[in-house]
Amino acid sequence: MVTVVVALLAGLAAGAAARPLIFARAVPRGEPNRTACPSCATSYPSPGLRGRLQAATGRCSSCGSKIGPAAGLPELLTGASFAAVAAAGASGWAGAAQYWLLACGAALTVIDLKVHRLPDILTLPASAGTLLLLGGAALAGEPGNFWRALTAAAAVTAVYLVLVVAGMGMGDVKLAPAVGALLGWSSWTAVLWGTFAGFALAAVAGPALILTGRASTKSRLAFGPYMIIGALAVSTLST
Repeated sequence: MVTVVVALLAGLAAGAAARPLIFARAVPRGEPNRTACPSCATSYPSPGLRGRLQAATGRCSSCGSKIGPAAGLPELLTGASFAAVAAAGASGWAGAAQYWLLACGAALTVIDLKVHRLPDILTLPASAGTLLLLGGAALAGEPGNFWRALTAAAAVTAVYLVLVVAGMGMGDVKLAPAVGALLGWSSWTAVLWGTFAGFALAAVAGPALILTGRASTKSRLAFGPYMIIGALAVSTLST
């Protein structure tokens, strides 16, 4: 229970730290990053701890208009995810790799659902950090196979790269090494199930969004959240 509470608090802090980055990058492709409130041009977040705490309300500290992610969204999303992984028994360097992908993935999820993009500033560190932490797990002698993780990272990336011709985004391709490596650390079975889970979740979510009126048959589906959820769920169950 103590571990879960600590993980929850760490996740809340990670989500709060990611909020300004989400605000800056949650803009349509080709538009400049945001640095201030669109209504009053006040810097976001306002300097100091008070400014960051006010940012968590989802409103501008100056004019009070809605700004950035909804109140508590990235904080609660990351905190709940951290707590779930901790409850599943994540530990060591491999556990740190899961937490790292969760921290990056929660921010990527909010951005992708908002503007259908996965910015390099999050996807590239997600993949590099996951590989480095799994390398640490290998040096520490933790159960798993680093060379299989590297091979799986390359294989899953190749699959997503091929799917670019079918409409897959390059952001998904750049995130694929993290997903493949984390799954490959456990087994090739985990790679197959984790990759399949992402597509299965997307296949269920797409029609559900159309039926509820939140999307149309011509709408693009933000695939990043599903590949992250599928990979982390299977990885957590495999450890």
